[in-house]
Amino acid sequence: MEYKNYLIDMDGVLVRGTDIVPGANQFLERLRQADINYLILTNNPIYTPADLSHRLRAIGMEVPEGKIFTSAMATAQFLNRQRPHGKAFVIGESGLTSPIHYVGYIITDLQPDYVVLGETYAYNLDLVTKAIRFIADGAHFIATNPDVSGLSETGIVPACGAMAALIEKTTGVSPFFVGKPNPLMMRMALNYIDAHSEQTVMVGDRMDTDIIAGVTSGMDTILVLTGVTQRADIPNYPYQPTHVFESVDDITP
Repeated sequence: MEYKNYLIDMDGVLVRGTDIVPGANQFLERLRQADINYLILTNNPIYTPADLSHRLRAIGMEVPEGKIFTSAMATAQFLNRQRPHGKAFVIGESGLTSPIHYVGYIITDLQPDYVVLGETYAYNLDLVTKAIRFIADGAHFIATNPDVSGLSETGIVPACGAMAALIEKTTGVSPFFVGKPNPLMMRMALNYIDAHSEQTVMVGDRMDTDIIAGVTSGMDTILVLTGVTQRADIPNYPYQPTHVFESVDDITP
């Protein structure tokens, strides 16, 4: 498969929790040896690329922070394009607040233009109530990603999509999700590495986020079976991956 660029999901593709997927390091090394451009994408808005790079290094995977692109980074770029130097009320960790500050936004609870919802270690009801009231007063509702649940070291945890549903139910206002499967995040990722969709393949483990994001962005796609989607699930979808592999260890660039 002669692709010049690879966009690669992280969870379920390269790592599972704190474990490296067998063969993932070798796959990345093959990309490096072939001088193929790659970028690791994640909907997780909690960590900065530097944080994620450090966490991956701690379990034995070397990925420079410049090779990581998060839904929080995409959200910050979206805000900056929509209303440069605006104001936002943000619920999230440093992985979200840092890129929003970087693009010149003020994070405030004084008449914000946007309410930006990410993920946090502990959702605070007072902050959620503030967000609901700002949205009811006319602030635009933006969320980093539609994932309703995630996995922590102690088990399943609510993710951004679950809290967004609560706020939507209360306000009657639907959020704009920036992260996968929104093609917007895919286009931003392509621009980040100066790549073209026709020369790029998306590698993921989920039909409902990774593969549909690649398909709607005009890319070929590779589904690996080390994460959420299993082989028996594939025929249930109206769109299909270009290639299916048991794991990234089977991919030869």
